[in-house]
Amino acid sequence: MNITQFLLVVLFKSISLLLCLLITIAFFVLVERKCLGSIQRRRGPNVIGFFGLLQSFADGFKLILKENIIPSSSNSAIFLFSPIFTFIISLMGWVIMPFGVGSVILNIDLGILYFFAVSSLGVYSIIMAGWSSNSKYAFLGSIRSAAQMISYEISMGFVLITVFLCAGSLNLTAIVLAQKDIWYVFPLLPMFLIFFVSALAETNRHPFDLPEAEAELVSGYNVEYSAAGFALFFLGEYGNILLMCAVISTLFLGGWSPFMGLSFIPFFVWLPLKIVILSFFLS
Repeated sequence: MNITQFLLVVLFKSISLLLCLLITIAFFVLVERKCLGSIQRRRGPNVIGFFGLLQSFADGFKLILKENIIPSSSNSAIFLFSPIFTFIISLMGWVIMPFGVGSVILNIDLGILYFFAVSSLGVYSIIMAGWSSNSKYAFLGSIRSAAQMISYEISMGFVLITVFLCAGSLNLTAIVLAQKDIWYVFPLLPMFLIFFVSALAETNRHPFDLPEAEAELVSGYNVEYSAAGFALFFLGEYGNILLMCAVISTLFLGGWSPFMGLSFIPFFVWLPLKIVILSFFLS
C-alpha cells in the first residue's frame, strides 16, 4: 500500500467514525434525557419524531441556525476557535481506539501516552474560552474546571502505569489481547475504581460538576456562548464521556473480547455494548 492509498483509507475510516460518533452522541443525549425524565416521573422528549427519537437532531439544527453572538469586548478569534478546538480534541482520542484486531484507524505503539496527551489538551480550550469571553463568571468557571481536570489527570496517570506494567505494552490492541484470560478489572479493581472516579471528574459529571455550577457561575466557562459555539462544546463534552467509557472498557473490561463463554456474539458488538453500559454509570 502506497502513501496515497494509506491516506485514503485513513480518511475513509475517519469520516465513518465521525458520522457514527455524531449519531451515537445524538441518541446518547436522548437516552440520558429519557432516563432522567423517568427518574423524575416525567415523560422526557416525546414530541419530535416517533417516541421523541428526532429530538436531538432538532436541537442540533436549532442551534446551528441561531445567530452566533460574540461579546463586543471579547477576543473574537480565540472566542470562536475555543469550541472548535474542544470538538477536535474530543475526536482525536478515537483514532487509536481498537474495535477489533486491525479495526483501528492508527494502531500506534504509544497508544496510552497519545490518549493521555490528547486528554490533557482539553484544558487549553476551557482556559481559552473563559479568558477570551472577557467575563468574570466565564473566567472563574474556566479556572475551576482546569484545576479540577489537572488534579485528576495525576490519578489517571498512575492508574495507566499499572495497566501497561501488567500488559507489558503501551499499545491498546496489545492491552486488549493481554486480557484474553482475565479482564484487568478483577486483579486491578482498586485501580479501576480510581480511574472511574477520575473519569467522572474529567468529564464534569456528578458529583464533579462544580465548574458548571449554575447557582454560582451561571454556567461556567461557556456562559457567553450560544448557537453553534455552544453546540460544539456540547458535542465535545458528550464525545469525551463516550471516549472515557471506551478507554475504561479497553483498559479494564477486555475491549472487544467477549464475556465468559459468549464468544458466539460478533467481536464488534462487545466494545459498543460495554460503552453503552458504562455510559449509564457515568451519566
